[in-house]
Amino acid sequence: MKLSFQKLFYVIATTFALFAIMVLAKPILIPLSVALLISFILFPLAKKFETWNINRILAAFLSIFSVILIIAGVLYFFSTQLINMSKEFSDFKDEIISVFADVTVFINNNVSFVEDLRRDELLDRMKEWASSSTGFLIQKTVSNTATFFAGLMATVVFIFLFLIYRDGLTHAFLAFSPKDKRNRVFKMFKSVQQVGQKYLFGMLLLTIIIGFANSFGLLIIGIDNPFLFGFLGAILAIIPYIGAVLGALIPALYAFVSYDSFWMPVAVVILYYAVQLVTDNFLSPKIVGSSLKLNALTVILSLFIGASVWGIAGMILFLPFAAMLRVVCEEFDELKPVALILGEYNKKGNDGNGPISVWWEKIKKRFSK
Repeated sequence: MKLSFQKLFYVIATTFALFAIMVLAKPILIPLSVALLISFILFPLAKKFETWNINRILAAFLSIFSVILIIAGVLYFFSTQLINMSKEFSDFKDEIISVFADVTVFINNNVSFVEDLRRDELLDRMKEWASSSTGFLIQKTVSNTATFFAGLMATVVFIFLFLIYRDGLTHAFLAFSPKDKRNRVFKMFKSVQQVGQKYLFGMLLLTIIIGFANSFGLLIIGIDNPFLFGFLGAILAIIPYIGAVLGALIPALYAFVSYDSFWMPVAVVILYYAVQLVTDNFLSPKIVGSSLKLNALTVILSLFIGASVWGIAGMILFLPFAAMLRVVCEEFDELKPVALILGEYNKKGNDGNGPISVWWEKIKKRFSK
């Protein structure tokens, strides 16, 4: 096999150039990427409105307005719990500082990092540091909030434009391909759109299921604001691996600080672990996994690369984009090795005859009867 160093150089240079563009154009590319994925979900709704003899502009507006109404309803549902949490935040912060001071003093007494470390002195210093950093946190929060709303407005505008000009954009991209291969390229675009649509619908359904499971579990345990913590954990679970840990850590820490019982945070951790175990082994492969068809290595690399390029947004967006890249690579002979690397074709026992798949088929047959 002859290795072409010139082609290798071009591949490496192109890769670095793409990463540089993604980093430098992050304020534009993140809203554009989010708008593209959301437009995949709203496309069937917009088509439905258009079948009722509604023009395309009004159909796109009604589709976006429907999503805004749903989000506003969810925020209104959680508004009471958010107000209660904001009132308790000051007490919660003081209790966190007190617990951290106790733990620090206990470790220092056994390991002796600092001589004559007193709890009262440490507590005063930590409170002073927290008070001095409040102004910086408020300034940072205002700056991030302004950036968030600017990106949100740009996302809404991009969604509206994608829904209106979808036919023109499709024909424009098809014009880059030869005439004899345009049908194949169009099918590829359709497959990419279906992958994104199925993934987002699956994640939405999975978030609702996990949110209600967490909320009812926290309600049984006796945690305050169970639906807020439950759906917060479900939303964070969108981020692979790391999100589930953060989603369990927040209510567990709240239970540890707010309640005298030691078993409350332990019960919260067990609850989130059980829900995540059922989700990862039964629900996620059936609801989301069938649309992605990515191996674990690709998922982990997408997570780390997305975090390094776009932060939290990249951790969420790069996973469906990797699945779309796999679909694109499958259509070109030169890129099929890349599709093999990204996909789970090399995974043994991936024929759907495993014990979980057999069990799932039996359950479906019984319910169908």
